[in-house]
Parts: sequence; structure tokens; C-alpha cells
Amino acid sequence: MIGGFRTEFDPELDLLLERTVPIAPQLMWQAWTQAEHLKRWFVPRPWSVAHCQLNPVPGGIFHTIMRDPEGNEVPSDPGCFLHLVENELIVFTDALLPGFRPAPEPFFTAVITFRAQDRGTHYTARAIHGSRSDRDKHDAAGFGVGWGTSLDQLVELMGR
Repeated sequence: MIGGFRTEFDPELDLLLERTVPIAPQLMWQAWTQAEHLKRWFVPRPWSVAHCQLNPVPGGIFHTIMRDPEGNEVPSDPGCFLHLVENELIVFTDALLPGFRPAPEPFFTAVITFRAQDRGTHYTARAIHGSRSDRDKHDAAGFGVGWGTSLDQLVELMGR
């Protein structure tokens, strides 16, 4: 349990990325909560983030628009932050719009944790889905490789 938040991993509905990285939890937190940082690592290159709007408070907006290598923007619906514990936990979802308004087509909720380790952070990213179909769709879209590559980019950026 982190910051009073607890959920159980369900392999039928959830996807998981876990890794220990040589970056302090405070820097991991900054990378996830400051738009100027998130824009530089959040999608695997050669893709990029064309737009990023973050208000890391419960009900605050979490919104990114990706750009493919040809320059086409891939829009996404805005989501919102649900729960945050500085330097430890971020929970956001596309199931709710900013201000906790219900979203028309929810897909997943992300639970991101940072646990201090010797000279780094044990990082966990979990994508929670409402159906096996959504879980499988996210997995087929490259969750493990994409989120893993993005984490490598975060480490590269914040390790400088």
C-alpha cells in the first residue's frame, strides 16, 4: 500500500511494467508531473508529444497528443489524475475527464509507483482495464515495448 492506495494485480485485466532504474524518485516524479519533461520522453522515438497539458492534482487534466514520424497528430481524449502522493504514486485515467466528468469511451487507468532503492527507484507502471478485450488490445498495441522504451527515454533525460 502506498499513500493509502491499494489495488491488486489482476493478470486477466492488467498489464505491468516493473524495473529498477538509477534515477531518484524525486526525478521520476518531476518527469511524470511537469509537462516540459513529459513531452521529451513519454512516447517512443521517432514519435513525439505534440501537446501536453498536466495539472497534477485530483481531478486535474492529463492530456497528451502524439505526433507520428510523418508529422501527423494522433489525438486522444483528455483524462484526469485520480490520486497522487509526491515522489511515490500517480494514478490517472481516461475513464474520467478533468473535473471527474465521465468519459464517453474509457480504456484504462494507470497506477505508477516509485519506491526508493539503493541509488535509484523501483518503478512500477500498471495499466488497469475494464475488460479482457481492452487489456489484449493494449498489449497488442505494444504496451510492454512502448512503455519500456519510454521509460528508457525518461532515464536518459533525467539522468543527465
